[in-house]
Amino acid sequence: MKIGLECHVQLPTKSKMFCSCPTEECEFPNTHVCPTCLGMPGSRPVLNKQVLVYGIMIAKMLNCEVNDTTWFARKTYFYPDMSKSVQITQYDNPIGERGVYYLDGKKPIRITRIHIEEDPGKTKRTADLTSLVDYNRSGIPLAEIVTEPDIATPAEARQFLTQMIGDIRHLLDIPDDLEWEVKCDCNISVGTERVEIKNVSGLKNAEKALHSEMVRQIAMIKAKKKIVRETRRYDPERDVTVSMRVKEFEDQYGYIDEPDLGIYHIKELADSIRIAESPQNMILRMTSQYSLDPKMAKQLVNTSVDLAILFEDVAKEFGTADAIKWVGGPISANWRAMEDRGVNDLSKLKGFIKDFADRKITDTQCAIEIKSFMTGQDATAAQEESAGLETLINGFLDENPKIVADYQKNDKAANQVIGYVMRQTGGKYSSAEVVEAAKKLIESRI
Repeated sequence: MKIGLECHVQLPTKSKMFCSCPTEECEFPNTHVCPTCLGMPGSRPVLNKQVLVYGIMIAKMLNCEVNDTTWFARKTYFYPDMSKSVQITQYDNPIGERGVYYLDGKKPIRITRIHIEEDPGKTKRTADLTSLVDYNRSGIPLAEIVTEPDIATPAEARQFLTQMIGDIRHLLDIPDDLEWEVKCDCNISVGTERVEIKNVSGLKNAEKALHSEMVRQIAMIKAKKKIVRETRRYDPERDVTVSMRVKEFEDQYGYIDEPDLGIYHIKELADSIRIAESPQNMILRMTSQYSLDPKMAKQLVNTSVDLAILFEDVAKEFGTADAIKWVGGPISANWRAMEDRGVNDLSKLKGFIKDFADRKITDTQCAIEIKSFMTGQDATAAQEESAGLETLINGFLDENPKIVADYQKNDKAANQVIGYVMRQTGGKYSSAEVVEAAKKLIESRI
């Protein structure tokens, strides 16, 4: 089985790709529009430079060869959501080509190309089957990332998309709490002809659509039926793919160079752009540099890149062991609570760790101070909670002494405590907090 993806991500510019209309959501249809994004006669597009910058950044993240020059093309098709009957996209010379992106740092997924293009409008069907079109979205900039058919399973496709989208969010500084639409055209072949599933929204649906089409193709092969090259859509309510049309070939779109836009020489711009380390590369580097368990490295980075940076700062100042103990323990466990309170003074946390390193406070006092500062909880209440957790764990260890023996062979035995504590407390404590306390109490019994 071979799977290839064409992933469309919205670029977070303030204005549209070829005009000054805002890109922000608007509840009133057809208000964020102008003659340019409506394709009125006589209007001419002017490229938003930030779109080029974002495109180059993504190309570099995907290890693509960034072309020295790039230009745009008109893709001709007739559909109500594209009022000018052409879409401005890239064809012959996209921003980046021939890249590679590593899944979990191991499996290479080849990137065919990344190009930038404008989004069409949005069609809405009413109860009486009338079609209405909202052009607020028309002209919003997109990056399209096209992979080679290197993905082996629907689950792997979702894993790839989750990782890549997370890296792009970090790269373009898109907040985690901001809704960000991602659409995919999913191409799948189970040994014969390729079928495209068009406009699949969301990562979960991408996996489900591919799985549904895989099942359909396998059934057809078993029934000795011919699989034709076609475009299908995914119906999430019925969990099936539905035929839309016989698959078009690219030359059927009648691409021509966009005459209203010139050739863009982007080598100097590309050379000037430096991109931050991606979350995935950070996980791989921390795993190697600090001999971290990959799960802990992933937990730190996925919780917050700032948390991972704090880990590195503490490791450099106090050693990896203290970084694992404190940043991987109570600080990680209470990070979300601190974010919710809007607290960002990380020097306080390092101050508590320094007091512990200087033997001014015990490890128990240090944990209480950290939790009190991060959650805003009174230190006495935090101490009582900590004591309550220790009492609960000690009682469980008394009833299950084998855990101590198992821990000496494999420290993951401490994880057995998590389920018990969660059931007893209704999830009052985080898993990281429970494991940290469990390890401390188990080690005191060895």
